[in-house]
Order: sequence, then C-alpha cells, then structure tokens
Amino acid sequence: MFRPHSAPARRGFYARRRLAALAALTGLISLAALFTGPAAQAALPTPVSAATARAYLAALPVATEDRTGYDRDLFPHWSSQGGNCNTREVVLRRDGTGVETDASCAAVRGSWYSVYDGATWTAASDVDIDHLVPLAEAWDSGADSWTTSRRQAFANDLTRPQLLAVTDNVNQAKGDQDPAQWLPPRSAYHCVYARAWVHVKHHWGLSVDSAEKSALTRVLNGC
Repeated sequence: MFRPHSAPARRGFYARRRLAALAALTGLISLAALFTGPAAQAALPTPVSAATARAYLAALPVATEDRTGYDRDLFPHWSSQGGNCNTREVVLRRDGTGVETDASCAAVRGSWYSVYDGATWTAASDVDIDHLVPLAEAWDSGADSWTTSRRQAFANDLTRPQLLAVTDNVNQAKGDQDPAQWLPPRSAYHCVYARAWVHVKHHWGLSVDSAEKSALTRVLNGC
C-alpha cells in the first residue's frame, strides 16, 4: 500500500480522499432522489411582507363574486410531481417533521403541526392540504375565465404560499370562505394568512369583494 511520507504529501493524499468521498456521497444523494421523488422543502413559501401585501391589496380589482358554473373538477388537483409523488404528498413531506414515505410516496410516519390551530398530528389521515385561497373563491374572483391548464397550475401551486398542511376538521370548517367570513382559530397566524392570501390573489390576477378587502385591510394594518 502506498504511504505518503512527507507532511505536504500526506495532507494532499487525505484531501483527495475526502473530495472523492464527498463526490461519492453527492452521487448517492442524487441517485436516491430519482427513487424518492422531489426533495422536501422547508416550509410554506414565505409570503410577501405586510407592507407589500397592503400595496398589492390596494391595487387588486374589487368585484362582486359570482359562483355560477363552479365545479371543483374544473381545477385538476394533486397532480404528479415526479416519481410516484403527487402535490398532496409533496406538501405533507414539506410541512411535516420526520416524514417517511412508502414506495408509492404515501406518508407512513411523521408529525404535522397545524399553524391554523396549534395542534400536532402523527397520522397523515388527520391532515388536509388546504388551498389557502379556495378553489371556489378563485372561481368567484376570475378563474371562471381561465383555461383548464391554468386552473390546474393554480390548484397545484407549490411556489406561492397557497398550499399547506393543516388539521382536517379545521380546514373543513373553513370550507370556501374568505377572510371576511373565516380566519384561522389561532390568531397569531392571522398576519401570515392575510399576507399569503393577498400574495396569491395578486400573483394570479384575482379580484376581491368589498367585505374581503375590508377584512384583509384590518388584519394587515395590525401586522
């Protein structure tokens, strides 16, 4: 076996070994990603600041809502995100702690803290993925004129603060209500919620109604 004798030679020899080991580890991580689907993200994408949200809100068009013709199936959701993973499963991995998945990408272990009510759950079946701006609300606010592909992009938006894992019955209590009608039971989250709501509506070019705008203004002014 070759043994470097001088100190500089030894340092160079071990440095090369460390680099080779790092390269091998990086390759293994990349290979694993091919079988586990998209990598988990840290948390809900950060919404714009309260000041920016107030500016966005002032610029949003105000219009009366109209739900005529709404059907949830017009928003194809939980699309494939690579491998065996769909949008719901990606958000469960992103928002959970210690999440483990099976070969089909279903979460079989982990814990989820619901920012809406402060509850922690250890079964994925107790968690819903909330569309922060509900699909029906989007329809009322301008998505009725969108193409199906645009509605699908909205329903699976992982880039804006639109999807998050929360307690299932809290999400069901929210339904399709806007901030004039419903805010998270945990008041400490109201500011983030309003910022995220306005961020999503601004990005997707959606309108607000007058009561919704008043409620959002009140929350954002208190941020």
